Order: sequence, then structure tokens, then C-alpha cells
Amino acid sequence: MASTEVPAPAAAPRPNKARLIGEAVIFRHSLFSLPFALAAVLLETGGAPSAWKLAWIVVAVLAGRNAANAINRLVDRDIDAANPRTASRHLPSGRLAARELRLFTAAALALLVLAAAMLGWICVAVLPIAGIAIFGYSYTKRFTWLCHYWLGATCAIATMGSFIALSGRVFELRYFALSAAVALWVAGFDILYALQDIEIDRAQGLRSVPARFGAAWARAIAAASQLGTIALLAAVPLFWPRVGTAYLAIAGIAAALLAAEHIVALGGTERHIRIAAYGINEIVPLVVLAAVAVDLYLV
Repeated sequence: MASTEVPAPAAAPRPNKARLIGEAVIFRHSLFSLPFALAAVLLETGGAPSAWKLAWIVVAVLAGRNAANAINRLVDRDIDAANPRTASRHLPSGRLAARELRLFTAAALALLVLAAAMLGWICVAVLPIAGIAIFGYSYTKRFTWLCHYWLGATCAIATMGSFIALSGRVFELRYFALSAAVALWVAGFDILYALQDIEIDRAQGLRSVPARFGAAWARAIAAASQLGTIALLAAVPLFWPRVGTAYLAIAGIAAALLAAEHIVALGGTERHIRIAAYGINEIVPLVVLAAVAVDLYLV
């Protein structure tokens, strides 16, 4: 007699927590910080960095950037849950538990401290500045529309920190051309990204340039910020004469991409804003790194 037993349903596949955490912190956006840090390494060493220093700088940049974004997700999870655009993120939707992201944050911060120690005492000494910037950013939108510039300065720490790790000296004038370019670049595209949330930010009492000044002025402020980026990138050969014509020619492509970013953002839809703020700006740092590398190695 044939069996009438019904087969047990197959168990649902367990979610890959590492993948979910990578998605939550948007690991691929390490492309915003790492190429500029590598460009700083090449500039400061004339294209001949120590493998030891280079490796630990990469570790520090990746650890610091992803710890910062994890902290932002944890601090903003209630705000994200109240915003229809972000309610599907990993913490509000329950795909990740806050405890899991806290453990990731602790591990990333521990790795950052280790990397700083490996890079020298001066990096350990300035690490509290990075800590204040990383922990403070997520709260700035609660009291100032300058939050975009805090974020830009925080992202620029990767570039500034690379210079400090290599030279062993804090705040040489030459550090600021590239570091300030990064800060203004990030602030500019973050302002464009915030255009999506003008009304919800106002409703929740959150501060941003678009919420404070409106869309038209926000676009103008973002453009002015990134014009500053272009000017500072053009000034890099003044501080590092080993790069010149080839660097400027390729960096001109980055300037064209920034202009395209603002044109695309005029479309106004979420898709246009995401392409402008994220898609295009994942390419800009790679172009700047290529500009430095070509002039140092091929010209």
C-alpha cells in the first residue's frame, strides 16, 4: 500500500548575516573614502609607499568607514522606521537585530584601534578626534543643518589620517587641499541626497540644508560646495609638484562627473537622486586616484 505521508516542508534558508550586515552598512560605499586615502598615500610617498603602512591604512579606512555607517543605522533606526523611504532598511524591517549590528560595530572599532596602533603613536593620539566625528555625525541632523558638512569632514578623516600616518606630523598645510576637497564633495552630494526627505525631515524636526532652505537653494549650496572641491583638486599640484598636466587632465573628468551629477539630480525622482548622489559619486574617487597614479607612474 502506498504511503500517504506528506513530506515535511523544506526549511527556509537561513539568511546570511554577513551579507545582510554588508548591505546594511552599504559596504560598497567604501569607494567613497578608500580611493582618496590611496591617492593621499601615493602623493605623500611619491608613489612608493611602504607595504606595511599601506596595508594598515586600508584596514583603518575600511574599519572606520563601516563602523561609522553601522553607528548611523543604529542611532537613526527609529527615524528610519518613520520614513516610508527608509522603513525597509535592515533594522526597521527586522532583518537584522540591533545587537548584531552593535557586535559588528564593536569589531570594526576594535580593528580601527588596532590599525591606528600599527600605524604609530601619532595615529593613536588623534584617534579620539575621529571617534568624536564618527559618533557625533548621526546626532547632528537633530540640531543643525550643517550636518552635511560634519559628514564631509568625517569622511575626509580617511584622507587626512593617511597623510598623518605617513608623515608622522599633524596638520601640515599640504594635507588640506585633498582633504578639504573630499569634505566639500561629500557635503555636496549629501545635500542632494537629502532632497528626497524635505517634508519628512520637517515633519520630524530634523535639520538639513534642503529642509532649512528649500530645494532650489539646496541645489545651489550643493553646487557651490562641489565647485570648491574642483578648485581644491586643481590646487593639488601646487603642493605636490610631481603631479601636473596628466593629473589635471584626468581630474577634469572628475569635474565633468560632478557637473553631470547636478544635471541628473534635476530630474527630481528618487532614481535620479540615487544615480546622482550614489552612482556617479562611486566613480569620482576612482578617477581622482587614477589621475594621481597616471601622473606618478606613467608620465
